[in-house]
Amino acid sequence: MDDITLIPTPDKADPDFWPTVTTQVEPAWAEPALDDSLAMDDKVLDAVRELARGISTRAAAYRAAGKELDPVLMAAPDVQLAVLRSLYEAKQSVDRLAESAATAAGRTGATYVQLGAAWGGLKRQSARLKWPHAVVKRTSGESIPLAYAGGSAVIHHDPDADAWWYAATAADQREEESAAAYGTSAEAIARATEFLLTHAGPGRVG
Repeated sequence: MDDITLIPTPDKADPDFWPTVTTQVEPAWAEPALDDSLAMDDKVLDAVRELARGISTRAAAYRAAGKELDPVLMAAPDVQLAVLRSLYEAKQSVDRLAESAATAAGRTGATYVQLGAAWGGLKRQSARLKWPHAVVKRTSGESIPLAYAGGSAVIHHDPDADAWWYAATAADQREEESAAAYGTSAEAIARATEFLLTHAGPGRVG
């Protein structure tokens, strides 16, 4: 969409909020600028260094001696190995978060073509292989499983009410069962995702 002023922006209290939220906007994103990417590098590096300081044997020795780890010690080869191990953990985190985001997007209407495009231009079949359960073919009324932010939910259709509802257990073990009040499965998935993200627990994101 060339003119972002045409994109509706209802408040959550508005009756058309959820139907609007579950209607996909195209394009879904703008390409990040180089400055955006470099700023992301800095934030990732901060998190990685914090973990490296926590797992580094040398850093542990300094803590045991009651000493501060001088920043220059980050150049030590063993500390850099701890940094490398921490970068691997960062990659694992990215993979888990990507699966959550792909599943939430796919269950609310995104296609494998769109998921692949968001993941740096991955082809449709490669996106399907990467996230085989993100986009599911289902018959009308079939229950829909969802995993997000460390929790899970199942979205059900109530044929008597011709409406959708969800039962969810969040990462902090909070449980919620909604009323059969949603006109589409996408709206019920969006509400379940909101609940799971709200109760993701310390340090967890979607």
